[in-house]
Amino acid sequence: MPQSRPTTAPLTPEELCDHLTEHGIAFERVDHEPVFTVAESQALRGTLSGLHSKNLFVKDKKGRLFLVSARENARIDLKRLHETLGASGRLSFCSAEALMEKLGVTPGSVTAFAVINDRAGAVTMVLDRNLTTGEAMNFHPLINTATLRIGRDDMLAFLRGTGHDPLIVDLPVPDDGHNG
Repeated sequence: MPQSRPTTAPLTPEELCDHLTEHGIAFERVDHEPVFTVAESQALRGTLSGLHSKNLFVKDKKGRLFLVSARENARIDLKRLHETLGASGRLSFCSAEALMEKLGVTPGSVTAFAVINDRAGAVTMVLDRNLTTGEAMNFHPLINTATLRIGRDDMLAFLRGTGHDPLIVDLPVPDDGHNG
């Protein structure tokens, strides 16, 4: 048996890219300096076209887990988001330990691609409708030193292929005259 890694180990970025390729999902990878925040990632805008995301891993009062991938300029009010998601009570951020245990990533590397590591199906994937406009989307490939640009239909196929058919919701964006 050539596989030396336990099946419960999180995928590496290379294994994620191999998975995408094996499933006929097109993407473009750009390696870069580590970025931990949306503000830091904005320095990459010249090299990365498409929509950029911010990603939150949160839980409700009953312990239900949600991975929320939103357009980077979305205004996410944690005091009200539970109403949009149908969650029980206010949401709070999950610990770094829960993030590694459930999604196999560290803080600063949270990404929609991490649902591939949620083999138990414990996490509800939430996708901001503002990311599904048809323009390509950008997400980290499980680490924050690279970004994958992927088309909307390919991203939806990836999510569904992992058993995480996304809950697509409207998250408000500021009315600042432009969208990115």
